[in-house]
Amino acid sequence: MTTALPSTFQELIGYDLGTSEIAYTKRDAILYALACGAKASDLSLVYERDLKVLPGYACALGLWAVEKTGALGVYDPKRSLHASQSLVMHAELPRSGRFESRGKVVAAWDKGKATIVEIEVTSEFFTLGYSIFLPGVGGWGGSNTPAKTADAQVPALHPGSVFTTSEQHAALYRLTGDLHPIHIDTSVAQANGFERPILHGLCTLGIALREVAENLGVDPTSLQSMSVRLSAPVLPGASIAVSLASANGQVRFEAHDNGTAVLKDGVVSFK
Repeated sequence: MTTALPSTFQELIGYDLGTSEIAYTKRDAILYALACGAKASDLSLVYERDLKVLPGYACALGLWAVEKTGALGVYDPKRSLHASQSLVMHAELPRSGRFESRGKVVAAWDKGKATIVEIEVTSEFFTLGYSIFLPGVGGWGGSNTPAKTADAQVPALHPGSVFTTSEQHAALYRLTGDLHPIHIDTSVAQANGFERPILHGLCTLGIALREVAENLGVDPTSLQSMSVRLSAPVLPGASIAVSLASANGQVRFEAHDNGTAVLKDGVVSFK
């Protein structure tokens, strides 16, 4: 029996996106590392001989579910923004691989003047959570997001390192699999309120995670879990300043571009 396609946000909640085979090569993993600022001297990230895959690559590998959700027709995927991301690693990503993943729309929140769609992707290696923000699409009668409780234990963050992106950074990163036209097509970017194509939020995140690990002196491939809000876009060529603090076995982090927070409420843990 064929499952009817959803036509409303209410019908989208709980929709099973099915399975998708994820496949990548060592070359793909190296390209991701380079797009996230890995240096030629980071041999474990850029040299196939002893290659280890950055866990953040999982976020790029699971994007098929976000694309499939947008293709259902409930909303215009060209008018959508990546709002937050989570990742839990169950095992290290292989140097190259071919494995099954499953996707599901777990929630749709009515913000009145916008909607947030939450998508989950699972595999033997990871569980991913994507929050997609849809500006100007709201008031359809759904529930608002649950109120968050304040975290009284948030430590003060201290300045870390600064990474400067290139003008070509978005064009490079899209080769990892995120082909949203907002990152390459000026007309699409301007329709979403930006002067020119913006850097992928997952690229900003990948850079920040690698910088956080470098500041801590830990192996960036030892990341175990992560969650963060993608709070503002970065234009290719901008500098990303990372701030962080360690507390209770976790690391809090943020990233700023010229004083504007582009990543907020970041929490990451390493082995």
